[in-house]
Amino acid sequence: MPDVVFKVDQTKSMREQDVPGHNRWHPDIPTVAMVKPGAEFRVECRDWTDCQIGNNDSANDVRDIDLTIPHMLSGPIGVEGAEPGDLLVVDILDLGPVPQQTGDAAGQNWGYTGIFAKANGGGFLTDYFPDAYKAVWDFHGQQAVSRHLPGVRFTGITHPGLFGTAPSTEMLASWNAREKALIDTDPNRVPPLAVPPDANNALAGKATGDLAARIGAEGARTVPARENGGNHDIKNFTRGSRVFYPVHVKDAKLSGGDLHFSQGDGEITFCGAIEMGGFIDFHVDLIKGGMETYGISTNPVFIPGNVEPRYTEFLTFIGISVDHDTDTNYYLDATLAYRRACLNAVEYLKKFGYSGEQAYLLIGSAPIEGRISGIVDIPNACCSLYVPSAIFDFDVRPSARGPMKADRGMCAVSTA
Repeated sequence: MPDVVFKVDQTKSMREQDVPGHNRWHPDIPTVAMVKPGAEFRVECRDWTDCQIGNNDSANDVRDIDLTIPHMLSGPIGVEGAEPGDLLVVDILDLGPVPQQTGDAAGQNWGYTGIFAKANGGGFLTDYFPDAYKAVWDFHGQQAVSRHLPGVRFTGITHPGLFGTAPSTEMLASWNAREKALIDTDPNRVPPLAVPPDANNALAGKATGDLAARIGAEGARTVPARENGGNHDIKNFTRGSRVFYPVHVKDAKLSGGDLHFSQGDGEITFCGAIEMGGFIDFHVDLIKGGMETYGISTNPVFIPGNVEPRYTEFLTFIGISVDHDTDTNYYLDATLAYRRACLNAVEYLKKFGYSGEQAYLLIGSAPIEGRISGIVDIPNACCSLYVPSAIFDFDVRPSARGPMKADRGMCAVSTA
């Protein structure tokens, strides 16, 4: 097993670890370990919420989650010789749930998918599903099943939702300025257009005193992907993947977490993956001056791994850039087109006995393929959502006999 450079005791919060991680992006968060180019090492991770969500049949924990706490990141790991302008080459050697453990922490042989309430985080379909719901998944090797979504079993594509390098001081200031300008266009929007720095519950790793306070006041929240990588939520970023991260500070300062057992493209419920804690094994190297050499300056580049489930038959749902609720046409709006594809899939699955919320949870967590299928045919962008038919234990395809409707149970709901 590779050397563990960041250890996590799953019985303790990230704040209580012998070496705590962090939940803000900032260049001055101290490194917790140094590795050399060519090194292989293991990083252990907490669930992204620091285990605020439980293995139970209530979604009150999803409804009431404190979103000033995520994401809890492991690191930063420094790489000797890394300088601004280099490319950090990161290979994912292996990853998975917490090895050989069962317990109360997500990743200890179980994980969860949540629909976040519109008033507290929201999601891609939040105007249609404004309340909180949850599905808990049990892990059986590479497969996941849920008591909240009976009739479904699938092989997960384990991957990290979030890894990245530290921003420079100038980059951090740019992030905060441009996101504040966006928020200012509609400051009272629910959910908000972006999340500004917030010192409440900020965790700055090994920093203490005035430095920790400054990191809390200035540090960027970890919700979106940015130029340093961050929260990409790419389901094919799995074992065997290679990522080329731009380096913006000395030693690169690689951090991350938010491990997923599985996810559908888009992670549409916001907490749409099967969330878990666990471990990830890396190999790192450097390409000196690689940012300029390859023109990789605004975002990472990655080579997908070749480890994924072999689903070959799909039921594919189409969406176009027309809001069918108001019969309004939009010009080449791929976001709207993907939303309509998702809604079409939800309506279809309801015919087989699932609630809309169950269907929403399913297409966020199962290995669904989402694609932009047409982006030039004015006025309608076209997006498609490929649902593997083999994940169901019944025939989900249309036929003359009609849908096989059955009692599909219910997902976890929030209560007063």
